[in-house]
Amino acid sequence: TDDERIEEHAAAFGAKVIRTSSECRNGTERCAEAVLNAELDAEIVVNFQGDAPLTPNWFVEELIASLKSDESAEMATPVLRLDRESYDLFREDRNFGRVGGTTVVFDKEMYALYFSKELIPYFEISKIDQDKPIPCYHHVGVYAYRRNVLNDYLYWSESHLEKLEGLEQLRFLSENKKIKCVEVSSRGNVFWELNNPEDVQRIEKVIS
Repeated sequence: TDDERIEEHAAAFGAKVIRTSSECRNGTERCAEAVLNAELDAEIVVNFQGDAPLTPNWFVEELIASLKSDESAEMATPVLRLDRESYDLFREDRNFGRVGGTTVVFDKEMYALYFSKELIPYFEISKIDQDKPIPCYHHVGVYAYRRNVLNDYLYWSESHLEKLEGLEQLRFLSENKKIKCVEVSSRGNVFWELNNPEDVQRIEKVIS
């Protein structure tokens, strides 16, 4: 972190804090800089970001397992198939002009094709039977990287699509890096990320 308040709070519960510069533009840059500053010797690095406090531990475990089993993947990230309630919340955010969660499309081998803050792919919900799954996946903002590709990220220019969408992972796609999408299950737990002020109440309700 570059914030003394976060450093003090983390140190209070025994966390090891690594200071980074205020010039980091996103969590991936900050994670890469932290790895360099800490001289961390690890094959796989997990970036668990503060805007996803409801992320369960098995999401992280499945990301690590995916990278270990797929040598072609350079990083991995979890995806959740949207149920109708979650889909309606996403659509409500967009209808009110709020930036909601991120969705993703991927190929038959589960490698990401694109991420967007819009709902992708396009489909007419009225044509999806109530007993059929919705063909839309929520991207969860947690990442597991191979250390070399994370280090390279710092030296790539911010991509055009990354700037437009405000999504850091698009820089990897613009550099033709393979992002493995790992479909995970919430196991009946409520999952929501902090994207708007309205999300605070949703998350606090779950935590309490």
